[in-house]
Amino acid sequence: MTAVASPAKAARIMHTMIRVGDLKRSIDFYQTHFGMNVIRTIDVPEGKYTNVFIGYGEEKTDPLIELTYNYGVETYEKGNGFGHLAIGVPDIYAACDTMRKEGVKIIREPGPVKFGTTVIAFVDDPDGYRIELIQESK
Repeated sequence: MTAVASPAKAARIMHTMIRVGDLKRSIDFYQTHFGMNVIRTIDVPEGKYTNVFIGYGEEKTDPLIELTYNYGVETYEKGNGFGHLAIGVPDIYAACDTMRKEGVKIIREPGPVKFGTTVIAFVDDPDGYRIELIQESK
């Protein structure tokens, strides 16, 4: 195996990019339901796209989600290669109850994973990307 970085500076996950059909709708979703913050926005009119980096913490140290809006494109085919984003929450039952009341479709109700004890649930974001909620240990 070839090393990607020296021990002094380890490799890290920087971001995951997803294409979205309505940038404001997606930003509102991740801010409202997951408490994420917009870290940086890059608008590239000559390329007809905007990137918004959203998440928790700092771009230099924490993994983010890159929301990419291509001007005029409202929907994308998801394909079968993408699985899901995973977000840890302190109270999965309360999170699902709140999201349900706010119109978010709960795809899988909270409960233990099959053959395990970790409590998970699944929701879809406004563009249909699957998000796994994982109950964080108390």
